[in-house]
Amino acid sequence: MLDVADELNRWVEQGRDFAVATVVAVGGSAPRRPGAALAVDADGTAIGSVSGGCVEGAVYELCRQALQDGETVLERFGYSDEDAFAVGLTCGGVIDVLVTPVRADVPVRPVVASSLAAAARGEAAAVARIVTGPAELTGRALLVRPDGAYEGGFGAHPELDRTVAAEAGAFLDAGRTGTLEIGAQGSRCGAPLTVLVESSVPPPRMIVFGAIDFASALVRIGKFLGHHVTVCDARPVFATKARFPEADEIVVEWPHEYLARTDVDARTVLCVLTHDAKFDVPLLQLALRLPVAYVGAMGSRRTHLDRSERLREVGVTELELARLRSPIGLDLGARTPEETALSIAAEIVAARRGGSGVSLTGAHTPIHHDTGSSPASMSSLRVS
Repeated sequence: MLDVADELNRWVEQGRDFAVATVVAVGGSAPRRPGAALAVDADGTAIGSVSGGCVEGAVYELCRQALQDGETVLERFGYSDEDAFAVGLTCGGVIDVLVTPVRADVPVRPVVASSLAAAARGEAAAVARIVTGPAELTGRALLVRPDGAYEGGFGAHPELDRTVAAEAGAFLDAGRTGTLEIGAQGSRCGAPLTVLVESSVPPPRMIVFGAIDFASALVRIGKFLGHHVTVCDARPVFATKARFPEADEIVVEWPHEYLARTDVDARTVLCVLTHDAKFDVPLLQLALRLPVAYVGAMGSRRTHLDRSERLREVGVTELELARLRSPIGLDLGARTPEETALSIAAEIVAARRGGSGVSLTGAHTPIHHDTGSSPASMSSLRVS
């Protein structure tokens, strides 16, 4: 739901009623991940997607029905060999979809409105909804802020709200969306509930060091992948908005000094394109000791060997050096700045998702490595 927060927030501000279908869990080669959503308003306008097209029509009708009767519905869509005309995923995967009506007269609307407004403003927030459990608990939601404060709830046991808030806070800290199992009264015993937690966090950072022509192409593809992109270079003649119009931020400063004072986290990617020892060595000495997702450095294999030796001389350990992606990027045979940017971006995605970088043709590896929440535990659901 939060992946279409900007448009849904406008619908809320305009007073529109709508229903939102959210992917809760996936199995096999499903095209969208948990949290992907399709929403339909009272006029029949639709935004978003839950399957890339395979089951959109059926989910659209479920949203229309939920708008009419005000009932929350959980539906499963999968591939069926027995019925060639059944609605399902041609890729052979399975998805569970939660359809929630967000009308003016339903309890969930205030919490959904707050969560959509927070996500639209780029604030960190997590919203939790009951997927399976007693009927009186569905159709409600709980919104959790980074400081642990929460609003809304499930109207049953206070301990349930507190426990879900704590669990959702952990999801938010990790920027995760998925499901968790919890007891109906907030304990680990008793009838289990399945809870969907959607996290909305600011976009991950990409910091590009070196204001060169390759950096311009990398900025564009970084933005395409959803990063907040910063370009940093100590040379003011090169680090300009005119040269990097799509960058979110241009910083004129020695790279290692900027990295030492800026905020990074476990999703941050650092791309060092300067291939100049006076910039690279102090920068990488610091970068390889930070808890970031990716550190890559441009240069030939000869440059890499020379740079590695210089880093050892200033105390960088072999374990720290093993984190360095150098020469940067996957082997695509890239030559142009755009091709090189694609090579770097491909390596970043592979590192994040656990991909091998090899061709899928003839391979026996899974297409999607981070399967997320599996619908297997929800076997009692109807398969459409």
